[in-house]
Amino acid sequence: MIFDISHRTLFRYSAPVAQSQHVVHMSPRQVDGQTIRNHSLLIEPAPANRSSFDDAFGNPVVMIDIEMPHKELVLHARSSIETRRVPPKDLASSSAWDGLDDRKGGIDFDVVQFRCVSRMTTPSLAIADYARQSFPPEGPILQGAFDLTKRIYRDFTFDATATDISTPITEVFETRRGVCQDFAHLALASLRALRIPARYISGYILTSPPPGKSKLQGTDASHAWISVWAPETGWVDFDPTNGVVVGNAHVTIAHGRDYDDVSPISGVLIGGGEHTVTVGVDVVPTP
Repeated sequence: MIFDISHRTLFRYSAPVAQSQHVVHMSPRQVDGQTIRNHSLLIEPAPANRSSFDDAFGNPVVMIDIEMPHKELVLHARSSIETRRVPPKDLASSSAWDGLDDRKGGIDFDVVQFRCVSRMTTPSLAIADYARQSFPPEGPILQGAFDLTKRIYRDFTFDATATDISTPITEVFETRRGVCQDFAHLALASLRALRIPARYISGYILTSPPPGKSKLQGTDASHAWISVWAPETGWVDFDPTNGVVVGNAHVTIAHGRDYDDVSPISGVLIGGGEHTVTVGVDVVPTP
């Protein structure tokens, strides 16, 4: 599939911002099964300094300094992405989750770091018990991950009003409500409680309008899911919000330990007062 993607973020400030510096994760990364045909990132007001580099996880990052006083900041990323994902055919053929530490040759550091909990994925005992229901002794890693994915989809309700980015996963687990970032963090906490390597993925997903309705411009949104490692396959992506193995409708932007590592825009500023954020995303398939 080929997608034209538009992601526009508008910050409005109640008082002028004298100066600001931001780190931006809005440029797609090259991953298996995904080809970047083109990409651009427009920023207004124009930064005095702009640099591009890869972060510690290999994600493309843009760092900007804005020295012009402003009451609005616009970031508009546009991309054309082709996806050709080939999910593994047999999840049950993956290694046993509880045998990873006995694996000959060990596990590379790039994988081991995703076995460790992070600020947003620290599990409670209840979350660890919830995870074990999908991982019986000597159970295949990927089969267990898919079972966990389907259980989160079945047991939890998508509710955009129930949480914000500061809501701890223990509260999400208790209320059984949240959004895609919450369900990704819950899945990661569950897997890391069992020391299974798993990472947070930010990106987009193709959505469809209700039957009989036309798709409205700007009504798509950023999405989040997880990726789980098995020795035979490497990384395999699962979407707990939708209860599926990730396919061609998903577009990857970045990966990290949790949302903190890959938030679309972060930074510091002088002034600004209160602010509002308006985000418009369109994911449009092309012939």
